Amino acid sequence: MNEQRTTFGSRLGIILATVGSAVGLGNIWRFPYMLGTNGGAAFLLVYIICILLLGFPVMITEFFIGRHTHKNAAGAFQLMAPGTKWSVVGYNGILAAFFISGFYYVIAGWTLEYIFTSATTSLEGKTVMDFSDEFTLFSSGIVRPIICAFLFICTTHYIVSSGVKNGIERASKILMPLLFLILVVLCVRSLTLSGASEGLRFLFQPDFGKINSSAVLSAMGQAFFSLSIGMGCMITYGSYFGQKTNMQSTALQVTLLDTLIALLAGIMIFPAVFHFGIEPTAGPELVFITLPNIFGQLSFSNVWAVIFFILLAVAALTSTISLHEVATAYIHEEYHVSRKKATLCVSLGVSVFCILSSLSFGVLKETTIFGLTFFELLDYVTAKIMLPGGGMLICIYVGNRVDKKILKTELTNQGSIPFYFFRAYCFFIKYIAPIAIGAIFLNELNFFTWIQSLL
Repeated sequence: MNEQRTTFGSRLGIILATVGSAVGLGNIWRFPYMLGTNGGAAFLLVYIICILLLGFPVMITEFFIGRHTHKNAAGAFQLMAPGTKWSVVGYNGILAAFFISGFYYVIAGWTLEYIFTSATTSLEGKTVMDFSDEFTLFSSGIVRPIICAFLFICTTHYIVSSGVKNGIERASKILMPLLFLILVVLCVRSLTLSGASEGLRFLFQPDFGKINSSAVLSAMGQAFFSLSIGMGCMITYGSYFGQKTNMQSTALQVTLLDTLIALLAGIMIFPAVFHFGIEPTAGPELVFITLPNIFGQLSFSNVWAVIFFILLAVAALTSTISLHEVATAYIHEEYHVSRKKATLCVSLGVSVFCILSSLSFGVLKETTIFGLTFFELLDYVTAKIMLPGGGMLICIYVGNRVDKKILKTELTNQGSIPFYFFRAYCFFIKYIAPIAIGAIFLNELNFFTWIQSLL
């Protein structure tokens, strides 16, 4: 164990940095359209159950690996299982974080473009088709999308290169309260609309007839994606925890805050969607096409649009910081180079991937690998294979290979804090979590659809 390893400077810093890692476009962009396309409140109910029964214990497990070893994701498994193939799990997390960054920065860059256009161009009088055409024209371009992505990379680079305390923790203490404040302001504005009650019913009044196997598996997948599990982020951040950090309460607080922000995103969006008679089943285009159309019909439309896309940019930044840190920590520690050089290596590598991902909406749109553009390939490989596969293997390893005495000693801070449900936790990690994550894995690969087609 490396006792000299840098740690977060305060409990607040730990919570905000870790919540920042979990909160991102998955909460503000992905969760509302997943909820809208899966029946509203019924999906929300299943999602919360999945968060508590699956996300929470797996997050504790990743925290354990990080703090027990005080290593990056790959170094952690090399230390815990030397000379075995389990180190592949750590490398999977690092590569997943790097690959996700390769397309995540492109979407993050779009938020900067929309902040600028919302501030300088009138939204009034435009139709959904107008917003759709503008989005297609921008995203398929060569120069502007790449410049926006680079600006996001440079911002993230500066924060990560500044270190754990002076960079990541300090930025989190600014960004997370700002994100929460903006989200609350937009929620209040949405609740003042005449369609608010109908939107809230859609969000909170479940129709249990809409709960099916597809909704359950989608909810589990969203819980997994939202909490940044399986991509090395929680292992890396856990390695910066001090020995007095209560990992149980930290995981619970992060889980609850992450869920709260997703709920607020729903409260912000669905009352407005119902007020203007827009279908809640709008998919990924909900944020960049549907919402600008909604803002265009509000008083002070540009102000609300700018505030919203600033919110989206802040959420994206908190996630790009943690994704960048996963790969940076690995290069910094395993190759013994300075943090600034390690950060530069990651930034340059990610820049190349971002260029290819951005161009896959335009000049490289017809260039495909296994029928997928470069952007789609990175998304598919990470979301459908690397994240669920990595998360499942982490649970199998800790559930079957780690001595329960060591696990309990670490999670109770040498017995100084209680863990009332330790046996239940061990049962979930050893049996329930691998099976549930395996179901997500097979569902993402359309295995169950294939089986049904054979019957």
